Amino acid sequence: MELFPAIDLRGGAAVRLTRGDFDQETRYGDPVALARTYIAGGARWIHVVDLEAARTGLPHELPVLEQILRVAAGRARVQTGGGIRSHDIVESRLHKPGLDRVVIGTAALKDPGLATRCAREWPDRVAVGLDYIVRPDGTAEAQGHGWLRGSEQSLPELLALWEGEPIAAVVATSIARDGMLEGPDVAGLGALLATTSIPVVASGGVATLDDLRALAALSVEGRRLHGVVVGKALVEGRFSVEEAVAACTASA
Repeated sequence: MELFPAIDLRGGAAVRLTRGDFDQETRYGDPVALARTYIAGGARWIHVVDLEAARTGLPHELPVLEQILRVAAGRARVQTGGGIRSHDIVESRLHKPGLDRVVIGTAALKDPGLATRCAREWPDRVAVGLDYIVRPDGTAEAQGHGWLRGSEQSLPELLALWEGEPIAAVVATSIARDGMLEGPDVAGLGALLATTSIPVVASGGVATLDDLRALAALSVEGRRLHGVVVGKALVEGRFSVEEAVAACTASA
C-alpha cells in the first residue's frame, strides 16, 4: 500500500479543512517546504489539491504546484486534483513536467465519459476522486463541488461505468471522517474493494499508525488497497513519514 502525503492548497499555503468546511481551516505554512519534508522522509508520491479550484472550477494554485513539481523531480511522483473539469485542463496539467497523474472529481460525476475518454488517451495517468457520505440506508453517495452538493449517485453505480477502463485509481474520501482523526472507513473501503477492480486509494480519518496497518492488512478476495492519502495526522506530527511508510508496507 502506497503512502500519499496530502498537501491541500489555499491562498498559497498548506491548509487542512475539517469535513470539507471552508470555515474550519487550519494553516500549516509553506507547502513547498512540506513537500521537501515528505520526500526526505521516503514518500514516493505527493497528493496535491487546489481547494478553491475544487469549489469553483477555476485554478488558484498553479504556481505553487509547479514549485512542488520542481522539488519532487526525480525523487517522488505527484498527483493533483481540484478543478479538473475538462479534457483541456487534464491535458494542460499532464503536460506539466513532472506531473504523473490528475484526479478528476466533480466533472466525473457530471460526465463519467470524460474520465473514460481521458483515461483512454492517457492510460494510468487519470484517477477519479469520489468523495462520499453514507446515506441512512448504508449506501455510499458521491459528493461534488468541493463537497457542497450531493450527486444522488452511489459509488458502486459510478464505478461500474469505468470497469475495464485504464483508470489509474479511484481516490475514495469519506467526508464524515476527513480531518477528524477518528479512523478510516475500513468497512466502506472493503465494500469498494469488493465492488471494483480499479485500484482504490483510501482517504479520510487516518490518525494513528495502527490505522495505517489496518488499511495495509485489508484484503477482500485477494485485493488490497493501492494506497492511502494522509493529511492532518502528518502535519500535526501524530507520526513521521518514515513511520507511515513502514506501516503502509507492514502487510505487503
